[in-house]
Amino acid sequence: MIQRVVKRGFSLWSGVPLNPPDPVLGVAEAFKKDSAQNKVNLSVGAYRDDNGKPVILKCVQKASQIIMEKNLDNEYLPIEGNVNFINLALKLGYGNAFYNSNKDRIVGAQALSGTGALRVGLDFCKKFLPADTTVYIPNPTWPNHRNIAQDAGFQVKEYFYYDPALKNVNFQKLHDDISKMKDGSVLVMHACAHNPTGCDLSVEQWKELKDLFLKKNHICFMDMAYQGFTSGDCQADSASVRIFAEAGVNMLLAQSFAKSMGLYGQRIGSISILTKDANEQKHVLSQVKQVIRPQVSSPPLHGARIAEIILSNPDLLQLWYQEVKEMADRIAIMRKSLVKNLKDVGSTHNWSHITNQRGMFAYTVIQFFIYFIQFLIKKGSQQRSSQQSYK
Repeated sequence: MIQRVVKRGFSLWSGVPLNPPDPVLGVAEAFKKDSAQNKVNLSVGAYRDDNGKPVILKCVQKASQIIMEKNLDNEYLPIEGNVNFINLALKLGYGNAFYNSNKDRIVGAQALSGTGALRVGLDFCKKFLPADTTVYIPNPTWPNHRNIAQDAGFQVKEYFYYDPALKNVNFQKLHDDISKMKDGSVLVMHACAHNPTGCDLSVEQWKELKDLFLKKNHICFMDMAYQGFTSGDCQADSASVRIFAEAGVNMLLAQSFAKSMGLYGQRIGSISILTKDANEQKHVLSQVKQVIRPQVSSPPLHGARIAEIILSNPDLLQLWYQEVKEMADRIAIMRKSLVKNLKDVGSTHNWSHITNQRGMFAYTVIQFFIYFIQFLIKKGSQQRSSQQSYK
C-alpha cells in the first residue's frame, strides 16, 4: 500500500512541462553561474559601480543606522502597509501640490516593488472593470508587463511605441493606435526612463495624450520604476503623472524604489488609484486591501522603514536627491564613453541614439548585436571547456 502511494506521488507531476528561463532574470542566473573572469552582465536593470558591484546609497546607510539605533520591533504592518511611507511616496509621485489638495481621494497601498504594485492594481481592475476590458502594453516593453496582465486574467494587446527607423518613439503611430482602441481600455505606460528603449515622450506629447485619454475614457496605469533616472530630477521625471492626474484622467500609479534607492531585495513600492471623492476612496481602498490580503497578508516592514526615513528626513531627502542625480549623470557619461569607444575602434555608424536615450537601458536597434552577444557567450563557454580539458 505504501509503495503504491509513493509511486502515484512520484507520477503526479510528470506532465508538468519545463518552462523556459525568464528572458531577463534567466540571463542573470546564467551570468552568476558563469566562471569567466571578464564577463559583463547586460541584463537586469540594476545600478552598479565601476567594478560591477551593487551600490549601497549613503542615504540608505544612514537610514539603516537610524533604524538600528531605535531598536524597533518587528510587528505586522496593516494590510495596506506603512501608512507614513505610502503618503510620502504619493507626495513624491504626484507632487506636493496635487497630493495636498487631493489626498482624500487618492487610494494608496504598499506593494512588493513595481511588480507587486502592477499585480495588485490589475487584480483590482479585473474585479471591477467590464469583463471584456483589454490591457494594452507598449511595443517593446518590460517582459513582465505581459506576464502580470495575463496572470490577472486580461487579454493583452500591444500599441505602437518605438520605431527602429526613427530610433525613437513614433508618436503619430502611438496616437493612432490609442485612438482606435475601444473606449475604456487599460494602457500600461512608462512614466519615465522607458524600459527597454530609453526613449520617453515629451511634456507636449503627454499633454496631447491626456486629451485623448479623456476623450476615450481610457484608464492609464503608469509604471514609474525609474523616477529620477531620466533627468536626474525626481520632480521633473514625474511630469507625466502630474499632467494626467491634474487633468482628471482615470489612472493608477505603480511606484518602485528598487532602483532609485538601491533597495532591490527589499521589494518596496506602492500602488495608488485616483478616485472621485473621499467616499469612493474609502470603498476602493477596502477592495484593494481585499486583493492584498490573500496575496501577501501584509507587506514587508524593513524596506518601508528605510524609504520612510529617507523621504521624511530633510537632510536624507536632499542627500537622496543628490545621489539619484549622480547616478543619472554617471549613466549619461557612460553612454558618451561607449559611443566614443565605438568610434575609436573604427565604427562609422551613427550612434547618436545611444546618447539621446535616457535611463538604464541602451537600445542598439541592430540585429547584429544579438548575434554578436550570442557568439561571445558561446565563445567564452568553448574557451572554458578547452581550458578545463587541459587540467
